[in-house]
Amino acid sequence: MEELTYGQLKKECDPSSFNFDTTEEIEPLDGIIGQDRAVKAMEFGLKIKIRGYNIYMSGLGGTGKTSYAQWYAEKIARQQDVPDDWCYVYNFDDPERPLALNLPAGMGRMFRDDMEELVDILEKEIPKIFSGDEYEKESNSIFKQLQDQKNELLMQLDQQAAEQDFQVKTSGSSIYFAPIIDGNVVEENDYNKLDEETKRRLNEKSSQIQVKAMEIMRKVRNLEKEARAKTSELDNRIALLAVGTHIDGFKQKYADYPKVVSYLEAVKNDILLNIDDFKEQDDGDDEALPLGFLYNRRSDLDTDKYKVNVLVDNTDTEGAPVLVEFNPTYGNLIGQIEYENEFGSFSTDFSMIKAGSLLKANGGYIILQAKDLLANWDAWEALKRVLKMRTLTIESNDRGSLSPAVSIKPQPIPIDVKVVLIGSNYIYETLYDFDEDFAKLFKIRADFDDEMDRTPENEYKLAQFISSFCRREKIKPFDRSGVAKVVEYTSRLVEDQTKLSTRFNDIVEILAEAGTWAEIDGSNIVDARYVDKAIEQKEYRSNRYDERIDEAMVDGTIMIDVDGWRIGQINGLSILNVSDYEFGKPSRITATTYMGESGIVNIEREIEMSGTSHSKGVLILSGYIGEKYAQDIPLALTANLCFEQLYSGIDGDSASSTELYAILSSLAGVPIYQGLAVTGSVNQKGEIQPVGGISMKIEGFFDICRKKGLTGHQGVIIPVQNIKNLTLKDDVIEAVKNGLFHIYAINSIDEGIELLTGIPAGQKQADGRYPDGTINAMVYNKLKYYAETMANVGKDRSADR
Repeated sequence: MEELTYGQLKKECDPSSFNFDTTEEIEPLDGIIGQDRAVKAMEFGLKIKIRGYNIYMSGLGGTGKTSYAQWYAEKIARQQDVPDDWCYVYNFDDPERPLALNLPAGMGRMFRDDMEELVDILEKEIPKIFSGDEYEKESNSIFKQLQDQKNELLMQLDQQAAEQDFQVKTSGSSIYFAPIIDGNVVEENDYNKLDEETKRRLNEKSSQIQVKAMEIMRKVRNLEKEARAKTSELDNRIALLAVGTHIDGFKQKYADYPKVVSYLEAVKNDILLNIDDFKEQDDGDDEALPLGFLYNRRSDLDTDKYKVNVLVDNTDTEGAPVLVEFNPTYGNLIGQIEYENEFGSFSTDFSMIKAGSLLKANGGYIILQAKDLLANWDAWEALKRVLKMRTLTIESNDRGSLSPAVSIKPQPIPIDVKVVLIGSNYIYETLYDFDEDFAKLFKIRADFDDEMDRTPENEYKLAQFISSFCRREKIKPFDRSGVAKVVEYTSRLVEDQTKLSTRFNDIVEILAEAGTWAEIDGSNIVDARYVDKAIEQKEYRSNRYDERIDEAMVDGTIMIDVDGWRIGQINGLSILNVSDYEFGKPSRITATTYMGESGIVNIEREIEMSGTSHSKGVLILSGYIGEKYAQDIPLALTANLCFEQLYSGIDGDSASSTELYAILSSLAGVPIYQGLAVTGSVNQKGEIQPVGGISMKIEGFFDICRKKGLTGHQGVIIPVQNIKNLTLKDDVIEAVKNGLFHIYAINSIDEGIELLTGIPAGQKQADGRYPDGTINAMVYNKLKYYAETMANVGKDRSADR
């Protein structure tokens, strides 16, 4: 047993150990501190290029995983080449399957602009060429030749009709023949008055003429067909002067990129095939146009298919891209195809394909939060598919929606990207156990610790971190005393005098608030006062429930004795939490013992308020009592344990030693001093084991003692292993320094019971008995009495039968 001095209750940081006056004088932190294992894993994982070596960064939140991943990935990326741009273009052979083209960084935008310029030029030049004198002359020549040949054939038809006493008549596009009798043309009404013989004779002649007419009209159609062919040849020849010249120029410009050259050739062929669409529309009648009847009038010109959809534009990218995707839905991660809805009819094309962050990070790195990604299961499955196949296909993700069935199937794009997945240890273990693809795709684990060794080097690095934060957030610099307070605070966060916290989110909250308090006070530096105030005010904003419990304990609503002596009653210490605020409080634990066979009864367990760890701790007590006191007698004991006035669940074994003291007190009939509270678990051999939350537990009991009145005898009994975990507040340390409060560190149950009762525990003698007047002797005697009485009761019952 050891009573601790005030110097053991916290490891102070001496401000004079720093060789600067304020953090403004020191270099900001470059990188991260306290994560050597994770940093080495990260460095290796980002550099290895073999498939499957993606990275999972595990650890508690707030340890700087995302910030470090982005910082280091950007550092590596700056040394790498900028990846290609990616575009989608129209597929003239299969419009439903757009083509993917890649070009060096910056050339995707250039190619898009070149194609827009090309279309703009052709829209102006093609109509101009077709309205030029040369074209007009050649087209008129074709038209005139056709008209002359048609006129000659029609004259032949007129002559042959006249020889048979018929005249050629036209009605719209139809031709018919009217008979001539006595030099007069017979109209329809007069024809009906003719006798049947005359009609028969005329019909025979008409049939002969119809055959000749059909032959002549067949020749006319052939002439028109030939004229169309000549016109088409003329159009292509004339158009090629504009189209071919400009496209050939672009083909030379992109000669090093065969896919682009092939696409430009397809564009040229399509424009020539649809040259009429580029001809200027005339507002007059078709008859006013030469050859107007030979080709369709120009429809609304649609040149969208000649545009270039630049999905990934790395023009402004320096090195490899690094993306952090905070909302990894399927569309945001993989990409999506959009639709136009016009009067309920949906349509889409290559220009509506949108890239996701995975494609934008192609050739570089993407950082994702595992929790957010797994909330979008289809995105997680798609990501695995991309990593396995090394290609990305953007497709409609419309399962379960009212989206249209019509879609397109863009050409897949090769993917080379390193994925950094950030999440908890629980998610890592779950994926490793239940997702067979996970271990194959994420072979590197960078495990972030929430603490680091408290060395002078790391304390200085923490000062550099503070310097970085002050510069970035533009707050006043910290002086040496302020930095020292932050160092002590980070040790308190991890409850260890030999460690510093690496949960930087918690640290920056105090830095920001301390800086704000200094600014409110008009100070140019942030010293220890403002750090203390930030910590106090942060606690004050959340401790309303803590204070209500204190009030209830002080006024007796919750019954806690902090002085006096009680048999089978003791003050245990526990941790309560409200959201993110944790605090320690004493709890009255009572034990009643009597003859029986039920053993130790955990009342909380009986009513299902006890967690598994607490229930295990209670069962251990049976092992301790049995081994120590029941080697030569049967254990005829029933002991009931209860956390009084506790109406919520309880878990953990940190009260197991406390419960054992209450049982021993009840069996021995010896009172326990109520001014000493106890925490610590116990094993079956009676050894005291360390517990968590030690400082908060001590402070919780101290606060109640202070409010009810310090006597100079009160204190707390803790496991000796927890000495290094003490990071107590200054008011507790001051009370210990002045002898008003005491902290004892023990190794065994025997040491603890002596402190609590003031009576020796007693060591077993050579004859196997404990010295008279000791706690162990009293306990043994009571258990022996129970055993003998139980045996006698059994004999009496047998005799009665």
